[in-house]
Amino acid sequence: MKTRTRAGGPAILAECRQIVAAQGRCATGQAVITTGGKLRARFVIHAVGPVWSGGKRGEEDLLASAYRASLAIAAQRRITSIAFPSISTGAYGFPVERAAEIALRTVHDFVAHESHAIKEARFVVFSDADLAIYVTSLDRLRSSASPPVRGS
Repeated sequence: MKTRTRAGGPAILAECRQIVAAQGRCATGQAVITTGGKLRARFVIHAVGPVWSGGKRGEEDLLASAYRASLAIAAQRRITSIAFPSISTGAYGFPVERAAEIALRTVHDFVAHESHAIKEARFVVFSDADLAIYVTSLDRLRSSASPPVRGS
C-alpha cells in the first residue's frame, strides 16, 4: 500500500486514515476502497492478504477472500475492470505457484457467477518468473474450466 499511496499522493493516505479511524484496520482477507488520488485509476481497492505461515493458518482461504472482497467492492461500485498485484507473494512470503492458482480460480469463479459485473481482470506481476507461473496456472485453469477463460 505504501508505494501506491506515495504514487497516488496524499489523498489516498488521508482516505486510508479516515477508514482506519472509522472502522479500525482492515482484517486479513478483507478490502476497502479509496479514490485513485493522482493515479490514472479512479479507485484503489486495498486488499489485505495473509502472511504465509506454512499453510497451517488458513492462508489459502484468506487469500481467496482478499480477492473476492476486492471483486465484490468493484462490482458494487460498478467498476468493470480491475488490476491485481500478486497479493501476498512479496514480503508476506506466500508461494507464487499457490497464489497464482488461488487468484486466477477465485477471479474466474466470481466472474462466472457475476457475469454482469467485471468485464476485465488483469494481473500485474513483479518478474518474468512470476509471469511464467501465472501463464502456466492460467493454462491449467483453461483446460479445467467449463466456460472459456480468456487472456494470457
